[in-house]
Amino acid sequence: METLWALCLAWATGLAATNPPNIVLIFADDLGYGDLGSYGHPSSTTPNLDQLAAGGLRFTDFYVPVSLCTPSRAALLTGRLPVRMGMYPGVLGPKSKGGLPLEEVTLAEVLAARGYLTGIAGKWHLGVGPRGAFLPPHQGFHRFLGIPYSHNQGPCQNLTCFPPATPCYGTCDQDLVPIPLLANLSIEAQPPWLPGLEARYVAFARDLMADAQRQGRPFFLYYASHHTHYPQFSGQSFVGCSGRGPFGDSLMELDAAVGSLMMAVRDLGLLEETLVIFTADNGPETMRMSRGGCSGLLRCGKGTTFEGGIREPAVAFWPGHITPGVTHELASSLDLLPTLAALSGALLPNVTLDGVDLSPVLLGSGKSPRESLFFYPTFPDEIHGVFAVRSGKYKAHFFTQGSTLSDTTPDPACHADNPLTAHEPPLLYDLSEDPGENYNLLEGKAEVTPEVLGAMKHLQLLKAQFDAAMTFGPSQVAQGDDPALQICCKPSCTPYPACCHCPDFQP
Repeated sequence: METLWALCLAWATGLAATNPPNIVLIFADDLGYGDLGSYGHPSSTTPNLDQLAAGGLRFTDFYVPVSLCTPSRAALLTGRLPVRMGMYPGVLGPKSKGGLPLEEVTLAEVLAARGYLTGIAGKWHLGVGPRGAFLPPHQGFHRFLGIPYSHNQGPCQNLTCFPPATPCYGTCDQDLVPIPLLANLSIEAQPPWLPGLEARYVAFARDLMADAQRQGRPFFLYYASHHTHYPQFSGQSFVGCSGRGPFGDSLMELDAAVGSLMMAVRDLGLLEETLVIFTADNGPETMRMSRGGCSGLLRCGKGTTFEGGIREPAVAFWPGHITPGVTHELASSLDLLPTLAALSGALLPNVTLDGVDLSPVLLGSGKSPRESLFFYPTFPDEIHGVFAVRSGKYKAHFFTQGSTLSDTTPDPACHADNPLTAHEPPLLYDLSEDPGENYNLLEGKAEVTPEVLGAMKHLQLLKAQFDAAMTFGPSQVAQGDDPALQICCKPSCTPYPACCHCPDFQP
């Protein structure tokens, strides 16, 4: 694989890409900052992602605004904070009445208007709605192959190939319909055969790229893998091969999928014309212990506003345009829509955006215009506002709260029994020296330096101004549930929901 990558890079150097570029946006699920080899994990088998990092720009300070699936994905696709559009509290499920409001403008809609062929493979998790009203075909995507929510939001099923059968680890959601695999708005299988799912997504991606080339159009592929969300699954070639258990096996399959996507781009002769971005939706679900991922040196994980929940690995790769290296510039998943719009020459939507254009960072022509970041909890409200603010190298926690999703770590601040706690003065950390948030600069010191005091006051002012200016949209999650909205391959069957069963072919 390394030899192929070297050939790819040599073949692409010195060539100018056509405008607009093809875009491959790869979004992992519940992947920790410390899970990849390129980010320091000593035993992860991720050669393709590591090669992507070596040949591209690796971010050390890349964030998501909320450490949970639904709000994080909404932010990625709209460039807007989830509270603005009602994507809170918590996540949407198969019965949810709400979804990503259709008046929101997605990255797919922005690029489709520029002439892109757009497609999503994998996890959606932004609502289904009546007759699929909130699904990707109604949100700017020409093609969709995937599951409309998390694969644990349905009854357990086998996770590996036969033999041997490995049953679902844990309980999943037994009272719901089996998870459906959708092709646009049609049901392909219910449930799909999970060990063959990633290969299916890769084939879909290859077809999208090839069809776009035949049509003389650029393509936008949003590859939203289910890996490495719990419960982990993987194909036969990866089971027991990673040395890191089921989590490592699923990560290994994700890495192989990245390699296959890159080879597809190369085979079409489009490497120097294609921008590839890799990142993830939130930190690891540490409650699963070894099955839940690794935050590395960062504190806590999914469900919290500590660094382990909101700081993610991120890589941008574009031979001939992006110089390989490492950047410490502040960046966020919110920034992808304005950045990709700038690089493609697409028009920005006429709405308030919370993202900024990072193209100067990617192309080496300047610094990030982002100076600050604001982090909401998974269950936000207007009374408390943002829980944490980062500006420059300093981060302040005004409120902290643990999460069940970050249980089992040695740090009690991460756990669900750590209640909502206000901090006055705030907890203040210098992340350039203390990314693990171990040493509160305002605690246990006889004298606080003027610089630290100034940083605290600046962050307090930022929070006050930001909270005062923010208007929460009506909650889509609070619209409640309707069991009849669950996708079922056999309408009006009995006994419901177990009868909604049209299983996939298993080779």
